[in-house]
Formats: sequence, C-alpha cells, structure tokens
Amino acid sequence: MLEPWTEAAPGIVRTLLHGGYLAVQAFFILSGFVLARSYASTQWTRQNTIKFGIARLARIYPVYLFSLIAVSVFIAETLAKPTRTVAEKAGLLGYYVFVLQGWRGSLGVGWNTPAWTLSCEFFFYACFPVLFYWMRNARLPKILAVFAITIVTPILLDHAGVSWGWKPIYHLSDFLAGIAAAGLFDILWRLRGRGYLVYVPATCAALWFILNTWVFKGAPIDLNTMLRPLYVLLLIGLGLGDRYFAALFAWKPIEYLGKASYCMYILHVPALWWYSRYKPFSWGASEYLVIVLAASIAAFELVETPANNWIRGWSVQLSECQWSLWAPSHTTASKPLTEKSIACSEEPALT
Repeated sequence: MLEPWTEAAPGIVRTLLHGGYLAVQAFFILSGFVLARSYASTQWTRQNTIKFGIARLARIYPVYLFSLIAVSVFIAETLAKPTRTVAEKAGLLGYYVFVLQGWRGSLGVGWNTPAWTLSCEFFFYACFPVLFYWMRNARLPKILAVFAITIVTPILLDHAGVSWGWKPIYHLSDFLAGIAAAGLFDILWRLRGRGYLVYVPATCAALWFILNTWVFKGAPIDLNTMLRPLYVLLLIGLGLGDRYFAALFAWKPIEYLGKASYCMYILHVPALWWYSRYKPFSWGASEYLVIVLAASIAAFELVETPANNWIRGWSVQLSECQWSLWAPSHTTASKPLTEKSIACSEEPALT
C-alpha cells in the first residue's frame, strides 16, 4: 500500500524505508540488554530458573496465541486445500503452534511471518542463564573479547555451511552482544546524562553504512555484522540519557506505545489478512495503520497484560504450594498444617 509513495520518495528516504528490516537486529540486542539488567542480582537456582522460563513464556506466547486465533479462518482455509498432504499440513500447524518457524525458513503460508523472531527469542531465553552466568561481573577486556566473538561467529557459521534457515543460531550473536552491552553500560555510567556523546556518532555511522552498502561488496563482513556494535552503542547512549532526544522516550505517550509495540509487531500481519479481505474504507495505508494501532492497544490491555499477570501469579502460587509440601518433611521444626497447605496437597496434578 505504501510502495508507490516509497518509490516516489527521495533516494535517501527510500533506502532507509527499504532497510527497515535491519531494526530487527537492534531488538535482539535490546532483549539481551534488558534481561541482563533485570536479572543482574538473580541467583540461578532451580526454582528461579523455572520462574524465569515461566515469565518469558508469559511475556511472549499469549499475544502470539491470540494472533493465531485471529487468523484461524485463514489457517483453516489453507489446510482445507488439497495441495498438501496430511503430514505436511500437520507439520505447518506444529511449526506455528510451537513457534518453530525460525528454524525452517519460509513455510509458504504467511499466516504470521514476523513470528520467526519468536523462535529466536525462545532459543535466547534457553541460553540466557548460561550466557549471563558466564558474563556476570565481566571486566572490559572480557567484554571486548565477547564483542569480537559476536562479530566473528556469524561469519564462521556461514563459512562452515550452517544453513541461514537456522536463524536463532545466527542471531544468538545479537543477543549475546546485548548481554555484553549491559556490562559496558555499567562501565560507561560516568557519562550519565550525556548519552548523546555515544548515540549520536553511532547513529550517524549506522545511517552511513545503510545508505552506502556498496562498501561491503567483496568485504569479509556484511551490513548486519557492521551494525551490531553500532546498535550496541546506540542502545547504551539512549540508556545513559540526556535532555534531548533520549528524553523523548520518557514521555508517557511514547512509553505507553513502546509497551504496546510487541502487540503491534505480532498483530500487524494478522490485521493485514483481514484488511486485505474486506477493506472497509478507502483510506488505504493510513486506515490500515489506524486499525493496527487500535488493535495493538486493545490487545495490550485485554490480552497481554492480563495474561502476563495471571501466568506469573499462577507460577508464584504454584511455587508456594510446592514449598508448603516440601518444608514439613525437610525442616527440623515441622510447621502445622494450614488450610492453604491442605488445599495444595490435594492438587497433585497441578503440582
């Protein structure tokens, strides 16, 4: 819908718009950075690791499941066609339900194509406790060495013939760079309030490389590899803050849209399926964008937030039940039975 306008835009604008997909890498880095900051003081016991896994599932899967329900009519129509065998149809459904698209490349159905990034995120979450434990309290030499590893690893994977269809393997370097960025953020904390000293040069360099991809012809690295350290500096600079551009992200409406942005990301293709079928008005792209924004806010308020809170609350209650069952037989002073502990002991299936 925006292609005619895009092609009519000045060359620089057109190139930046077509390079929008490059921002996905920045969000993988952001994911590692935020988790490393959030779990900085966590002791990775068995119980905390389980809590971490449940919290990550609660953060991502409910809205994703809602997106599948939203396109269930189109899924049913695809599966009803005789162009695939029963096994192929079951495989397609399994890849989507269990979020395995990122390991398979294009599946040829497009029910929710951006969801391949969730395959990456779940793989990152599985690796995070080990990677974070390895990087905890790392000093500058180790941090710089890790950044070097994140640059070299994708190149080595490519030369080793590892399929680019295994996207979580390739993008793990982005996630690890985000974890390392959390350590570098602590080192650069003395620049707090002067983040522009970091993010301005990083942004200018990133834009230059995006607009001048010719420099990578015949080079041993590609654009994504070059952007990785620049995205790290951009993220750290914005985190350090200032009175100018970084302060814009602290504005309440922007902050709220940021919270709803995951819903927008995971619902914009399902919304496009329905919009393309009915096109209720004639405003084109502007109409579609309004619909996506409204749907994203509604999903954030009615699906993501309640489901996230419910799953996390359920996990806490489950942990308390397990503790009440475990404590009497493993402590020297046995606690008296309470109504709560009896109720927990009567739910072995839940436990």
